[in-house]
Amino acid sequence: MSDEATLESLRLADSFLPVGTDSVSYALEQFVADDAVTDADDLRDLVATVLRRQHGHADLVALRAAHAAADEGDCDAVERADRRLTAATLPAEFRESSERTGDRLLALQRDLRDDALLDEYGAAVEAGEAPGNYAVVLGTVAALADVPVREACLLACHEFATAQLAAAQRLMRLGSTDVQRTLDDLRPAMVDAVEASADRGVDDMTPFAPLVDARSAGHERAERRLFLS
Repeated sequence: MSDEATLESLRLADSFLPVGTDSVSYALEQFVADDAVTDADDLRDLVATVLRRQHGHADLVALRAAHAAADEGDCDAVERADRRLTAATLPAEFRESSERTGDRLLALQRDLRDDALLDEYGAAVEAGEAPGNYAVVLGTVAALADVPVREACLLACHEFATAQLAAAQRLMRLGSTDVQRTLDDLRPAMVDAVEASADRGVDDMTPFAPLVDARSAGHERAERRLFLS
């Protein structure tokens, strides 16, 4: 990977990137409210489950498809992966969060780079022809920046895990050392998710985390919420 691609991957994985991933918890807030996640071990198990069963079976599949399509300059295939991911994502809050952060990442990248594919894809999102899911935008941008697909998948897993851990620090009593230890413990789940996505096509997205889906539905009805999901 070139120096330019490495630096771009570091930018995409940085929590400093203004795309709104710090405003979503993907049901973690409800797990904490229900006392279903009370310590670092519970947190590790929850994030590992989402990585393996949601990301590995859906988000990373869409990311890979978008990456391959962008390499070929095929915006139609990017949009197809985008629509398929929305169809495979059951919780409404997850769809809304993914589209919100994806839209921000896409807008930022269009401001930073002049690329016909990004403009075509952005126009499709603005017209309502594609939802603009975060994983699909990330896969597209990574391909255009010459970030290899496996590295892009690992980047996505790392970004998700660190965002969840940051949310946990706002929701729980969790020290910095515990956060870093948990991040280390999540590495096998990240690799498992990447491996699980490798042989799946866009018609093979099968996310299955029913307790996460149920808690997300509960979060939609919560009277007080710190996070959007």
